[in-house]
Amino acid sequence: MPSVRRMILGHVMSGLYTKLNRTKKLQGDLLETPMKRCLSTFDITLLGVGHMIGAGIYVLTGTVAHDLAGPAVILSFLLAGTASLLAALCYAEFGAKVPKAGSAYVYTYVSIGEFWAFVIGWNIILEHMIGAASVARAWSGYVDSLAGGTFSNYTRRLMGGYTMGEPLGTMPDILASGLCLAYAMLLTLGVKCSAAVNSLLTLVNLAVMLLTIVLGIYYADITNWSSENGGFFPYGFSGVLAGAATCFYAFVGFDSIATSGEEAINPAKSIPIATMFSMAIVTIGYVMVGGVLTLIVPYWNINPTAALPEAFASRGIPWAKYVISIGALCGMTTTLFGSLFSLPRTMYAMANDGLLFGFLGHISDRTQVPVLNLMISGLFSALIALLFDLQHLVEFMSIGTFLAYTIVSASVIVLRYRPEKTTPAGSTAGTPSSLASPPTEGADFNSDCNSIASADAELLDSNEGVGKLKPRYSWLANFLGNCEPGTAVAIAVTIYTAASATLCPLLILLFQSSFKSAWNNYFALVNVIILIIGSLLVIGAHRQNPSNGKFRVPMVPLIPGLSILFNVGLMFHLSLLTWLRFFVWMIVGMLIYFLYGIHYSKEAVSPNSYSVLMATSEAVRGAKWGAMLRVNQKVDKVPILDENEH
Repeated sequence: MPSVRRMILGHVMSGLYTKLNRTKKLQGDLLETPMKRCLSTFDITLLGVGHMIGAGIYVLTGTVAHDLAGPAVILSFLLAGTASLLAALCYAEFGAKVPKAGSAYVYTYVSIGEFWAFVIGWNIILEHMIGAASVARAWSGYVDSLAGGTFSNYTRRLMGGYTMGEPLGTMPDILASGLCLAYAMLLTLGVKCSAAVNSLLTLVNLAVMLLTIVLGIYYADITNWSSENGGFFPYGFSGVLAGAATCFYAFVGFDSIATSGEEAINPAKSIPIATMFSMAIVTIGYVMVGGVLTLIVPYWNINPTAALPEAFASRGIPWAKYVISIGALCGMTTTLFGSLFSLPRTMYAMANDGLLFGFLGHISDRTQVPVLNLMISGLFSALIALLFDLQHLVEFMSIGTFLAYTIVSASVIVLRYRPEKTTPAGSTAGTPSSLASPPTEGADFNSDCNSIASADAELLDSNEGVGKLKPRYSWLANFLGNCEPGTAVAIAVTIYTAASATLCPLLILLFQSSFKSAWNNYFALVNVIILIIGSLLVIGAHRQNPSNGKFRVPMVPLIPGLSILFNVGLMFHLSLLTWLRFFVWMIVGMLIYFLYGIHYSKEAVSPNSYSVLMATSEAVRGAKWGAMLRVNQKVDKVPILDENEH
C-alpha cells in the first residue's frame, strides 16, 4: 500500500508540475486581434517617451544631483540608461516576435511556463496600478505647490484635524484620485483618440525640455564643475553608482511600447524602432538636463523639490518657472497615460488566456478597447492614490519591475536556443473534436501514430542542430550528458540567475566597512564568479535559432545576461518592508491562480496540453483493448470440434 500511495502521489505531482510549466502555443495569425491596429511607429515612440519622461526629469534630477552624485549625475543617468537599454532590447525582440498585449506576461508564458507567467502578469498589474497612483500623487502635489497649498489646506479643513497613520499617507489626496478617474474615462474613447492626446502632451513636454537645455547652456557657468566647488565627483564614484540605482526608476515605462503590440499597424517594425528611439531620446534628455542644472547653480544650492524653476529664478529668469511647470504637468500626465494604458491590456491578456476571470477579457465592439478593465483600473488606482503617500508607492512599484525585466531577459536566452515548434490550430475552449466521438471499430491506430511520427521528423529536420552543442564544443557532452535540445541552456540560465542572486549580496557584504572579511568569503566570491562565467560559456556553446528577418538582441547571451545581473542587483537595494508587502500581494495572486486560473487556463484544453494528451492516450489505449476484447469474444464463440468429428 505505501508503494501505491507513492505512485499516486508521484503521478499527482507530475501532473501538477506539467500544468505549472505548460507554455502558451502561438497558433494561427498572430496579427489577428479584436483590438484596433491603428498605432504608427511615431505614436508608439511618443507613448514610450511620454511614459518615461515625467516627474523624474523635474524632481529626480535635482534630488540625485544634490544628495548623491553632484555634477556626475549625468554619468548616473548614462549608466541607468545603459542598464535599462539591455532590458529594452529583450522587450523589443519579443515585441517583434509576439505582437500581443500583455508584454512581459505573454513573453514569459511563451518561453518559460504558465506559473511564472502568472507571477509576472500579477506583478505587472501591481506595478502599473501603483505607477498610475504615484504619478497622480506627484501631479497633485505639483499643482498644489503652484496654487500655494490651496488643495491641501482644503483637505485639512474637511478632515477636521484628523490624520491617517502608517502605512497610509498623512492626508487623503482627492485631487490625485479624481485625476486617475478622469484619465481612465479619457482612455475609454478609443486608442487613437487617447494616443493623439498623449502625443500632443509629449511634444509639449519635449519642447519645454529643449527650451530648458538651450537656456541652461546659455547661462552655464563651467566653474560650478571646478575643483574649487567640489569638482565633478564630489561624492566619488560610489555616489555615481548610488545615483544610477535611483535614476533607474526614471526609465521604467518602456514596456508600454511592447504592450501596444496588439494595436500597432506593423509591430515587427514599429516596436524595435520605437524602443530604440525612445530610449535614445530619454537618455539624452536626462543627461543634458542634469548637466545644465549643475552648470547653472552649484550642486549644493539645488532645491531638490523644485530644482529647475528655482535654478532659473536664481539667474534672473522667473518666467521660466511657469514654462517648466507646464512641461512638468504635461510630462506627469503622459506618464499616467502610460500606466493606465498598459494596465487594462495586461488584465485582458491574462483573462483571454483563462488565468484571470473571464469578464476581464471583454473588448468593446464600439471603441475596441477593454473598457471594463479601464474602469476597474481607474477605480483601484484612484483608491490607492487617495490613501497612500508617494514615497511608499514608488518603493513598492520597483519590485515588480525588476522581476519582470529579469524574467524577460532570461526568456530571450531560453527561446533563442529552443527548437521552434509549430502546433496545429486547435480549439481554445471545450473538448477537441478528436475526443468528442469514439474511434470506429477496426480503426488503424498505428497509422495515426505513424503520421504523427513523420510530422515530428519533418519538424526535427527544420530545426536541425538548434539547441545542440556546436561541433567544436562537442567535448562538453561528457559533462552535460545527453540532454534534449534547449534543456542544457535552460538549466544554465537558472544556474546563472541563482549565481547572480548570490553574487550581489556577497559583494554588498564584502564592501561594508563594518564587515570583517575572511578568506572563505573571497573563496565563495571566486566560485560564484566562475559559476556565472561558466554558465555563459555553456550557453554560448550551443546553436541558436536561425534569424527570421525580425529584430533580435545582439550578442546573446551576454546582453540578456548583463540585464539579469543588473536587475537582480537592484532588487537587493529594496527594503525588507517592500519585500513583505510583495509577499502579501503574491499570496492573493496564488489564491486566484490555484483556485481559478490553473483550472480555467485555455492551455489546459489545447491539443498539446497535458490533460488532452493524457485523455488521447487513454482513449487510444481503451479503443485498442476494446478491439482486442471483441476479437477474443469472437474466438470464444467458435465451436470447438471434437477430434473424432474432425
